[in-house]
Amino acid sequence: MVARIGVEEEFHVIDVESGALIPRADAVLGRLSRHGGDFTQELPQSVVESNSGVHALLDELYADLSASRRCLNAAASSQGLAIMAAGAAPIARLGAVPATDHPRYIAMTEEYRRLADEQLICGAQVHVDVPDKDTAVRALCAINPWLPPLLALSASSPYWLGADTGYASWRTMLWQRWPTSGPAGCFTGAEEYDAAVGELIVTGVISDPGMIYYDVRPSAHLQTLELRICDACPRVETVVLIAALFRALVVDACAHAEPAHCDDRHEWLRTATWRAARSGLEGDLIDPATRRPASAPEVVRGLLRRLRPTLEAYGDWELAQSLAEEALARGSAAHRLRRAASDDDLLAAVDLFLAETRGEDWSGRKRAGARGGAPRSPVRGVPAKAYWR
Repeated sequence: MVARIGVEEEFHVIDVESGALIPRADAVLGRLSRHGGDFTQELPQSVVESNSGVHALLDELYADLSASRRCLNAAASSQGLAIMAAGAAPIARLGAVPATDHPRYIAMTEEYRRLADEQLICGAQVHVDVPDKDTAVRALCAINPWLPPLLALSASSPYWLGADTGYASWRTMLWQRWPTSGPAGCFTGAEEYDAAVGELIVTGVISDPGMIYYDVRPSAHLQTLELRICDACPRVETVVLIAALFRALVVDACAHAEPAHCDDRHEWLRTATWRAARSGLEGDLIDPATRRPASAPEVVRGLLRRLRPTLEAYGDWELAQSLAEEALARGSAAHRLRRAASDDDLLAAVDLFLAETRGEDWSGRKRAGARGGAPRSPVRGVPAKAYWR
């Protein structure tokens, strides 16, 4: 069985002139109907979600994600808007973005109040095929420890409501307030997992299995494992790297999934997630192999070495290694955003993320640069023909 990949990306809708988050997702979606593709709204009226097709090859995934971003950018730019892939928009104001007018979202707003009001955040979710739900559930324990490094690679939300939080992923701190967020538990199989989810629904705190917000979970409607820990990523290349690494993690874990209960202790997982959210790629992470602090490059390269046989089997090794080294050299998106803000101001930082979302290089251009541009070809420093055919 070839484990295929699909990606859901969430994007902020930004007013080009002010650089601020704006509740105009409906306007963007209205224009998207003429472009095709699979786009939907989310809880806040400032977020548009794009759903990729299902792909076996990374170059096909890259092309799909890039095409979706082109469609979104075209639909937004014609209305003085832009789309931004980031865990949180740097410039936003509470109370300015109402919930989407849908029964599910209205009910969530009434039940969760300020928690729902402050969900002005975006993530990137990756789906990977699994043989069956039993295998998927049994694989969770082996996958869980390696998710914080993926979060660190994605970290893109240092600013919240215009202020620097000191975190690389403030989205993680906001997201973890949901009652069912965080690391998934250990279960003997699908029956035990479904029973546990049923018990949570009976409490009335959540309404359905779709509100299980674990860092990784069996999909409620697809035969996949779904990665949910990551921030939305300004650069498509980062999404592709995370997808490659997550697929290899899933394939390895499913190949060795056992029905017995895991006897390991997982209390440290939440601390590892916190550390990744705090530091991104610019500080120490908790090395899953030793459960001790180690530099982010050491942990990421250790993950690559661990996954190399599976990455090679899928033909992904050279690309994954190249993209990982490039990510480490560039630094996290959070680091790039802070640097842009420090060199100029927060509007310049917004322009950086808008340009990266479009697939453009950015070198401190003035505000006019926020308006235009078609995406360029991908992996910097690596010939495009080598990987994107």
